[in-house]
Amino acid sequence: MRTEQEKFWSGSFGDDYCDRNSGPDLHAANLSFFSEVVNHTCDLRSVIEFGCNIGMNLKALNQVLPNAKISGVEINEKAAKIASEACNAEVINDSLLEVNLVEKYMMTFTKGVLIHINPDELNLVYEKLYEASERYVLVAEYYNPVPVTIPYRGKYDVLFKRDFAGEIMDKYPDLHLVNYGFLYRNDPNFPQDDISWFLMEKR
Repeated sequence: MRTEQEKFWSGSFGDDYCDRNSGPDLHAANLSFFSEVVNHTCDLRSVIEFGCNIGMNLKALNQVLPNAKISGVEINEKAAKIASEACNAEVINDSLLEVNLVEKYMMTFTKGVLIHINPDELNLVYEKLYEASERYVLVAEYYNPVPVTIPYRGKYDVLFKRDFAGEIMDKYPDLHLVNYGFLYRNDPNFPQDDISWFLMEKR
């Protein structure tokens, strides 16, 4: 583990997070979200999530894309095991900074994960997201026009907000914005955390 953030999420705090990040309400919200995203794509035969935790997003994608290959990368061993067993998916138990993905996927994505990456290592994760993608990159994270650090459950330097998608498109000019939106914690039907999402396509 090269960063304090990796140690944080691979340890007991990451174990505890597994118990909080679940439930039928979240599953319903994820079904709604990924149905909308998929409507703006074409021929998604394979998808991989960077930082899949216990697989709540993978579980929804298995229903939205029943014929696609669904995979994930997860740093926390407990979470990776749960995701692999619950989602019938290939889940690689590794750090996003260290994982070596040989295969390409029609879509790579993160949802609430880049916000926890050490800012000095973001370019490496951007590169992995881009290189592993055959066509689409989806980023669903806390947005802020300038980088800021936010206290998280009494901890510091484990949650960062910035324009992740904008930085990725600046880094890779062949990525073009397909669509974007906002998930709202007070949505009357499908509440989620306050996350801005950006779907990009290689052209």
